[in-house]
Amino acid sequence: MKVVMASGVFDILHLGHVHYLNEAKKLGDKLVVVVARDITVLKRKGRLPIVPDHLRVQMVAALKPVDEAILGDTEDFYKTVEAVKPDVIVLGYDQKFDPKEIERECEKRGLKVKVERAPPLSHDLLATRRIIQKILEREGDRGKRT
Repeated sequence: MKVVMASGVFDILHLGHVHYLNEAKKLGDKLVVVVARDITVLKRKGRLPIVPDHLRVQMVAALKPVDEAILGDTEDFYKTVEAVKPDVIVLGYDQKFDPKEIERECEKRGLKVKVERAPPLSHDLLATRRIIQKILEREGDRGKRT
């Protein structure tokens, strides 16, 4: 069985997430999705997610291509990789990770992992921040009309 691992924040689910996970699922038999913990998001992005991690992992688990959804390690991403033992790690097209660096670190830890990048899907609302911005703009417009 070929195990594929994908990861992300998945704060406000949107079509970009579904596309990413569908593309990841095509590369293997079992898709395990690692959902970033709140503290990890705060450290990396300087803000907490809108939806708490215990709810985000449940939402991701409910998506059709996902076989298993788990919360990531708060200190070391590679501990989660060691636990899952994927054959393939799929990065989102906009995730700022170096595929070769991930492969090298996995190899150092005794794991043979191929890292792929999912292709983009073009649409103006395929990012949580853009969705939030659009909501704020519309709310601002409504406030001006009243």
